[in-house]
Amino acid sequence: MPKRHLLTQEGLDKLKKELEGLVNQKRKEVIERIQEAVAHGDLSENADYAQAKEEQAFIEGRIQELEETIKNAELIKTSGNRNIVSIGSTVRCKANGEERVYTIVGANEANPAEGRISNESLVGQKLLGSKIGDAIEIETPAGKVQYQVVEIL
Repeated sequence: MPKRHLLTQEGLDKLKKELEGLVNQKRKEVIERIQEAVAHGDLSENADYAQAKEEQAFIEGRIQELEETIKNAELIKTSGNRNIVSIGSTVRCKANGEERVYTIVGANEANPAEGRISNESLVGQKLLGSKIGDAIEIETPAGKVQYQVVEIL
């Protein structure tokens, strides 16, 4: 059974746009570069050819990865319930006296620098199912951190 990929609509649209760009532009560009390098003769010493083939392999791998992710995407539907943290929820919490805001998303969309944490991460897993006022202790590599859910947005 293929792995399901939890995505927001925004995340799914972003992946589809990336796939479209790779298939319709990047793939064609790299094929043209390969053809141009072949036209220059001896491929054994042609750095442009080697680089273009390497880029082609990367692009084809990324296309396959995106197609698989999109095919097995499951849209995150926020429950609208602001009493309990679920995937898609944005949560304001305090940790070590500092206020933090996290949006719980699927692993494909996680970007901790933007406050988007995966439902599979330590913090994401512990926050799921919690309610306003809940205190959660999370064991991190730096030690135990106490999180308190202040608000579910």
